[in-house]
Amino acid sequence: MSRQAIVPELYVSDFPRSLAFYTGVIGFEVLYSRPEERFVYLYLGGAELMLEQPILPERTFLAGELVFPYGRGMNLSVPVADADAVYGRVKQANGSVLLPLEERWYRQDAQEAGSRQFVVADPDGYLLRIVQSLGTRPLIPRLPA
Repeated sequence: MSRQAIVPELYVSDFPRSLAFYTGVIGFEVLYSRPEERFVYLYLGGAELMLEQPILPERTFLAGELVFPYGRGMNLSVPVADADAVYGRVKQANGSVLLPLEERWYRQDAQEAGSRQFVVADPDGYLLRIVQSLGTRPLIPRLPA
């Protein structure tokens, strides 16, 4: 495992529920955990993520009140090998889908990068953009409207 430059640590309200969502539904694997601290370090396709249910006030670092939905103003992009399979598990688990599964191409200078993607809220309201790369293609010039 290589170390990422930024590894988000998400506070959760119900550790077993969140762990079940991230491992059983999304497909993360547990690299290590400290159950007595309600902490887990997860990995999926290059993405690293920590979950923790705060139990020690002196070790809980908050900039404001922690109220639902958590993580306002951001979404976490999670690379996967098969977005359709993850989407199927999310739908089966009645997950809160904010953006249904789609194919989307994004301009990157003289090329476009393709994604098969969707956005789902985790049990605490953190937004996950599940992304399967479709590779790149040359930029298709568009005529002005």
